[in-house]
Amino acid sequence: MTAIWARYARYNRLANETLYAACAGLSGAEYRRDMGAFFGSVHGTLNHLMVGDTIWMARFEGGSHPSTNLDAILFEKFDALRAAREQMDRRIEHFFSALPADFERGSVRYVNNAGFASVDLLEVILPHFFNHQTHHRAQANTLLSQLGHKPPVLDLHRVLRPNPTSLSYLPVPARRDRRRETNA
Repeated sequence: MTAIWARYARYNRLANETLYAACAGLSGAEYRRDMGAFFGSVHGTLNHLMVGDTIWMARFEGGSHPSTNLDAILFEKFDALRAAREQMDRRIEHFFSALPADFERGSVRYVNNAGFASVDLLEVILPHFFNHQTHHRAQANTLLSQLGHKPPVLDLHRVLRPNPTSLSYLPVPARRDRRRETNA
């Protein structure tokens, strides 16, 4: 089962590369414009993803992370955030490519941002970790569209296989209608 997490980590990296390439085309004003999203702007949304990934990766690796507001701006400049994102994605991909066989059967103990001690099963938290990223990338994609920019395709199967071979996607033969054959 650990192979699926490595695949999601690879998707995460590639999807972030694609999204950041699209965001690089925004003006500074567009990048910071409060559009009413959870974290306001593209800038706030991308920073929130870094906050979340930083916290969860520390927990997965057996450490902790000081309580941080979830809307913290870790990086004011897009280029610095992009470089940190690339480093984080390499960290995530490396971590999930080398999981012990029974990793997802464990749990993670932590103090959440509200100060409460928590224990969560990894079989719940691992999907949350990757779903959280997808959720906020979709918000950033929507913001790109609202700002008049073409949002990139971030569907998992198209990010992992952007140019599928024709053999992989042969048309399915039409089903024969046996009712018509018996009535003929």
